[in-house]
Amino acid sequence: MKLKDFYYDLPQELIAQDPLEKRSDSRLMVVGRSDGSITHRHFYDLPDYLRAGDCLVINDTKVIPARLMGVKEDTGASIEVLLLKRREEKLWETLVRPGKKARPGARIIFGDGLLVGEVTDIVEEGNRLIRFTYDGIWEELLDRLGQMPLPPYITHQLKDRNRYQTVYAAHEGSAAAPTAGLHFTEELLEKLRDMGVVIAKVTLHVGLGTFRPVKTENILEHHMHSEFYMVEEAEAARINAARAEGRRIISVGTTSTRTLESVADENGTVRAGSGWTDIFIYPGYRFKAVDGLITNFHLPESTLLMLVSAFSSREKILQAYEIAVEEKYRFFSFGDAMLLI
Repeated sequence: MKLKDFYYDLPQELIAQDPLEKRSDSRLMVVGRSDGSITHRHFYDLPDYLRAGDCLVINDTKVIPARLMGVKEDTGASIEVLLLKRREEKLWETLVRPGKKARPGARIIFGDGLLVGEVTDIVEEGNRLIRFTYDGIWEELLDRLGQMPLPPYITHQLKDRNRYQTVYAAHEGSAAAPTAGLHFTEELLEKLRDMGVVIAKVTLHVGLGTFRPVKTENILEHHMHSEFYMVEEAEAARINAARAEGRRIISVGTTSTRTLESVADENGTVRAGSGWTDIFIYPGYRFKAVDGLITNFHLPESTLLMLVSAFSSREKILQAYEIAVEEKYRFFSFGDAMLLI
């Protein structure tokens, strides 16, 4: 399977730069998995497509302000550090720009010395391990010095950092938002609960690897990044009860989907626990735990588009994307949504 098989042409002006004033006002393209039928609605119409007993699985990860701007101690040169993965309490795997100025032993000063980082090693893909020293509470310091790590295709300044969080974000650890969840409001979630939809939570801390392009022409040669997940016993029980009773499991986003498919056995039974997953889902994959999918519109030739294509078919999804371009849907993180059911 070739990378070019997942290409589509997207005008730059359709890349959403800002969130809508109200989350659930985004458009919703409803795509029939079996027949490829397409209906144009809004996200607040989602209850029309769910029914009592459906189990909606959301990712309750919380984005940390992982972008730090500092200076190199000896030269004063500007350095940008993106926190990717916590290895130990004060040791992080990071992405540093420019990397050539961050060799082992280099010290980086943030916030006039409130935070100091020392590069200890260079690891896979050129990422840097940085050991931080500071006084006080890490989370408070990060909140004070850090910025939201918006994707590279968003060039506008985010006025309210909470708009790059879901309303149900709980467990800190993501370097990027699980964007399919950004469309939900508290009111919409309450309406779904009132109609009998069961809401279950999983956690997958989204890494910046989600934005890394696939560089191999044969997609099977692509090395997927790993991300940390958690599924609690009570949440697994909710999902498994729905499965046992023949009720639908509707996954909110590719992150929830990857989590469920990582922890499900061949019968779709979900195991509670935590760990790291590097599951790569592309056409030909047999889904074990997911019956429906809510997702955004993804980058051309991305692993996310490959996952969505696997859930329906590559041809139907690319046709849907072509229609979305014609109808001027908004694309990517702050863009519109698709329901595959």
